[in-house]
Amino acid sequence: MERKKLEVWLPLLFSLTMALGIWLGYRLRDAMPGGGHTRAGSGSVLREVMELIRNRYVDSVEPEVLSEEAIGSMLDMLDPHSSFIPARELAAVNEDLAGAFEGIGIEFNIFDDTVHVITVFPGGPSEKAGLQPGDHFLQVGDSLVAGRGIDGDGIRSLLRGPSSSQVSVTLLRAQQRISANITRGEIPLHSLDASYLLDDSTGYIRINKFSETTYEEFMEALETLQKKGMRQLVLDLRDNGGGILEEAVEMADEFLPGDRRIVYTEGLHVPKREYTCRRNGLFEKGRLLLLMDEGSASASEVLAGALQDWDRGTILGRRSFGKGLVQEQYPLSDGSALRLTVARYYTPLGRSIQKSYQAGKDAYRHEVMDRYEDAADSLPVPADTTGQQVFVTAGGKRVFGGGGISPDVQLPIDRSLSDSLLARLVQRGTLSRFAYRYQTTHRASLSRYADPAAFYVSFQVDASVWDAFRNFARKDSIEINSLSAAGEAQLSRLLKAHIARQLWRTQGWFEVMNKEDPYILKARELLR
Repeated sequence: MERKKLEVWLPLLFSLTMALGIWLGYRLRDAMPGGGHTRAGSGSVLREVMELIRNRYVDSVEPEVLSEEAIGSMLDMLDPHSSFIPARELAAVNEDLAGAFEGIGIEFNIFDDTVHVITVFPGGPSEKAGLQPGDHFLQVGDSLVAGRGIDGDGIRSLLRGPSSSQVSVTLLRAQQRISANITRGEIPLHSLDASYLLDDSTGYIRINKFSETTYEEFMEALETLQKKGMRQLVLDLRDNGGGILEEAVEMADEFLPGDRRIVYTEGLHVPKREYTCRRNGLFEKGRLLLLMDEGSASASEVLAGALQDWDRGTILGRRSFGKGLVQEQYPLSDGSALRLTVARYYTPLGRSIQKSYQAGKDAYRHEVMDRYEDAADSLPVPADTTGQQVFVTAGGKRVFGGGGISPDVQLPIDRSLSDSLLARLVQRGTLSRFAYRYQTTHRASLSRYADPAAFYVSFQVDASVWDAFRNFARKDSIEINSLSAAGEAQLSRLLKAHIARQLWRTQGWFEVMNKEDPYILKARELLR
């Protein structure tokens, strides 16, 4: 009987003895000089180094900072577009592509150490709660925000929150304190800046990025313009840095007939994938003119490359950025994410538009600035001197691979804002702050303008506006009296456009600016 009991308990006693031995071994190792770190063979060298620093370094360090630096150094050995996104930044990155965020629905600016309401989104939570442009935030919840040196991230963290949650605010309006409770909601981040008719038959659509809502926004604008009589279209992709590839593919399908190839992607570990037209497009026949510049990248270049390869429309402007790499985003265990380049994309003719990054990331980033310094910024010269591949479309047009999409019709860089005085007015926010002040103090007179078109025709930057701005600029230590005649004309145009933006947001800005925009003037000439 005793022997049987021993047979039952012996395995358990043996396991306890082994566990005790392992524990004592670790304790003895930690007590020895140099102990307490991962030995070779138990993990990567990177992990060993991290453990040594964490356990043995002379000063305290933040492991997260070390990890981010280590990951950044690894990615520096790859391409310029693979990136690590810390957990604290991931939500903001994702919401930009998602096309929406949860908040109260305002645009704000901070000056004189005060948060000013610049715009209240129509139909949004703040409008429903009674907020108005010109209101000043004094308090959000229990936090005083006026005169406390709060920055944009700080006020956003207080105002944003889950839909249906509430935030109480105290505002100052015309020297009167006002309290409001705002029920947060989903706020759209529009990728379409403006859409309207340039004339009876010519439409204009401006897209600033490719997010999850871009194709839907584009289709709504396209259908509206067609109902108004549009037969030809100017599609503005200037400074559109790209985004979601599939959204650009969907847009291309509206312009191209049949089952034509739009783009294909391929990488070492990613099989070739072709994107083709799948349906009858809404605008396969009308004349099309696409605007782009060195700020047009990625998904913008996908769309432009497909249209150019199939001789669909005319590309006007300057050579695009040259980003032909496809990234996929992978979530990591700590809430961060890795955005890794997994493939290259190719236009229907097989062109890779990715510019070289062999000279390093710094040279890659500065390449666009180098173009500004090179007044020529010409179209690529023949392949025998540049190494670029030359392709020929079915219509006989020569197009190039590498270094971006070259336009069919080139426009030189607009150097009107290179005037140092105008540049300072823009960089310091003097123009936008003046427009905000002007709009909030001239509500009655500005309310008579029904739309941006009426505003452009009737509103004049007269002597009273000019004098008011001159005095306002002096507060920023900027004297505008030294402007040339051309500079004064440009400043007058910018003042008018900034006020229009206060009234109608980006729609107002582009309707006013486009009236004298060299791109738009050239586009209309070509379409005629």
